[in-house]
Amino acid sequence: MANSIVNVTDATFKQEVLESELPVLVDFWAAWCGPCRMVAPVVESIANEYNGRLKVAKVDVDHNPNIAGQLGIMSIPTLIVFKGGQVAKAMVGYMPKDQMKKQLEGVI
Repeated sequence: MANSIVNVTDATFKQEVLESELPVLVDFWAAWCGPCRMVAPVVESIANEYNGRLKVAKVDVDHNPNIAGQLGIMSIPTLIVFKGGQVAKAMVGYMPKDQMKKQLEGVI
């Protein structure tokens, strides 16, 4: 995983995501999820390309079920952009990098 990606837990979600000064792309994933493994290199590439403009975080839903439950996440991978502590954009499922970049450009 890229150094620019933060592993977030139920305990650190508020500080790392909701209180972040930068917009935050959060990847909700699990180790057993095939599409999650497919989107991981895309998320890592986004983290490197947008370093300094966008914070990128990952939440393992198996180990951190509380925040996923509070956000009503039913399918993974779910990627949510938080801006100013609020949900700005949600994306569900795998998508190629160019498509993800288009989704991000409208909110960051």
